Amino acid sequence: MKPRHKRLAIIVGGVASIAVAGALVLSALQSNVAFFFTPSQVVVGEAPKDRAFRVGGMVREGSLKRDQMTVSFVITDTAKDVAVSYTGILPDLFKEGKGAVVQGKLRGDGHFVATEVLAKHDENYMPPEAQHAVDQANKAAKTLK
Repeated sequence: MKPRHKRLAIIVGGVASIAVAGALVLSALQSNVAFFFTPSQVVVGEAPKDRAFRVGGMVREGSLKRDQMTVSFVITDTAKDVAVSYTGILPDLFKEGKGAVVQGKLRGDGHFVATEVLAKHDENYMPPEAQHAVDQANKAAKTLK
């Protein structure tokens, strides 16, 4: 084999290796990414039906119900509500009327089954996406009045 062909084979092999590595990284990232949606977006059908995603907002007052290790509650952005069920131990800071983000999948009947629950960590914190959703819902409610 001529030196020129050897160099070409090395370059082609290197490019192929980089392409395979890139495809593996993108595949891993795609399966682990969970996009954020507001309750209003979930209700109108913008959220995926077959993939895990996150829903954030406020836990509606009076909606928290416990049955053994299963907890049911409602996440709201003050405009729309999403019913959530979660089996496991809730974070200590999880309370009604406070901000929360839940990750999981939406069932066909519109009920959200959470695999993870995240609660705010201090009195002033709310996830930026959830705060934006609450602000937008409040603006929409004011314009309807």
